Amino acid sequence: MTRGHELWLVSRSAGVVALLLVATSVLIGLTLAAGLGGPPQRRRALVAFHEQTALAALIAIVVHGVALLGDGFLEPGVAGIAIPFVIDYRPAFVAAGIISGYLAAFLGLSFYARRRIGGKRWRKLHRATPLVYVLGLIHTLGAGTDAGSTWLRAFMLATTVPAVALLLARLTKKPARKPKGATA
Repeated sequence: MTRGHELWLVSRSAGVVALLLVATSVLIGLTLAAGLGGPPQRRRALVAFHEQTALAALIAIVVHGVALLGDGFLEPGVAGIAIPFVIDYRPAFVAAGIISGYLAAFLGLSFYARRRIGGKRWRKLHRATPLVYVLGLIHTLGAGTDAGSTWLRAFMLATTVPAVALLLARLTKKPARKPKGATA
């Protein structure tokens, strides 16, 4: 085992965990946005789980990138894991992952600023969250060590199909009608 191989394994594992958590969070978010969350008690539980998986995904994304700093083969340096298109290894696919990570952090942490920025604006921003998932898939397929493995492709397909279905349900959902006499 070469020096840094352990950190490559940590990074690889954290990347798979991050993808799993992002997929879970996006699927829950789309379920809620499509109005399929069920009764209020279940919706509250789903919102809490959605928030927790999003935060755990952010941690896994950070571990995924930081662990690569010790990779004896890749040797990306801080710029390679932090600045899109700097690294020589599959730059476009790595950039998709870096951009996805920044977008995940911005959108995920915006939850804590929603009162300050306004609920309506926050919800509009939050609609970009599926892009985090799509960029993560692109990154995984193009730069991931396990991209060709059947188990990872099966997982990606198993999460992409319901994500597309839920996104379509969300996009075709009719807006709630305001009661007569209600103000905007």
